Amino acid sequence: MGVFSVLNASNVSQAGSLEDGSNGTAATQFSQPGWRIALWAITYSFIVVTSILGNATIIWIILAHRRMRTATNYFIVNLALSDLLMSAFNTIFNFIYASHNVWYFGEEFCRFQNWFPITAVFVSIYSMTAVAAERYVAIIHPFKPRLSAGSTRVIIGVIWLVAFGLAFPQCFYAEITMDNGAMKCIVVWPDDVGSKHQLAYHIAVIVLIYLLPLMVMFVAYSIIGVTLWSSTAPGSHLNRVHYEHQVNAKKKFVKTMVVVVIIFAVCWLPYHIYFILGSFKEDIYQQKYIQQVYLAVFLLAMSSTMYNPIIYCCLNQR
Repeated sequence: MGVFSVLNASNVSQAGSLEDGSNGTAATQFSQPGWRIALWAITYSFIVVTSILGNATIIWIILAHRRMRTATNYFIVNLALSDLLMSAFNTIFNFIYASHNVWYFGEEFCRFQNWFPITAVFVSIYSMTAVAAERYVAIIHPFKPRLSAGSTRVIIGVIWLVAFGLAFPQCFYAEITMDNGAMKCIVVWPDDVGSKHQLAYHIAVIVLIYLLPLMVMFVAYSIIGVTLWSSTAPGSHLNRVHYEHQVNAKKKFVKTMVVVVIIFAVCWLPYHIYFILGSFKEDIYQQKYIQQVYLAVFLLAMSSTMYNPIIYCCLNQR
């Protein structure tokens, strides 16, 4: 997880080139025509530009308007920031490596690229989880104190610190190696017999940055949904109109965040499955079409960074 290579630590010496018996020239099994690389590059570039512009706009809108500086919106800013950074510092570099299967950017950036993606994904999904938790308390327990600005900043800081810690092993064990004259950026786990350490880490990451937070959000939004959609307006007509207006605003926000969560889950599921399969069956990385499979899977995962601003615009006028 992190930087992709069709080679890993256990098979790096076994692959890379296939000898053409007819003329003795070497051809990589992962080479592809220029037009195909160009199409992939255009698609990836579109995602990067859309994500950076959209998320930067969300950050600016919230921070530039004092009335929008709520606890919920600060978590949304944190989500937008992690998506923006993912697009700016991971997507294109990872695409270049995946399409060429050569690492051009040195050892330090190799470590960074194996550290930052997990950090950013953790921050993204736990920012969404924080929004769900904050909305749960506000709607289900309306008389409990709301999060202060200071408490919100502390929670955001903790999210980033835990994310750094979770991603650290990938960074620590990342290294540059040479294979048939080509530079590779790989993660070499110590004494990893049968890739057990790699598999254990991937499973832990998937549980912590995918399954667990999705489960928490599913429960929170289910309870919120039942509460909002079964509520009745009390009192006089004037009170009822005001109450219904508040409930409808909450319903609209909940719908927006549920769509955000569902799209995130769908976009990242193939990516997690890809790496789990690779941990169980390492020769999957040597299959003929694995490069195209990875480019498609990674494209879908990275596209999750550009959807949120579009969803906010379409589903929430505020």
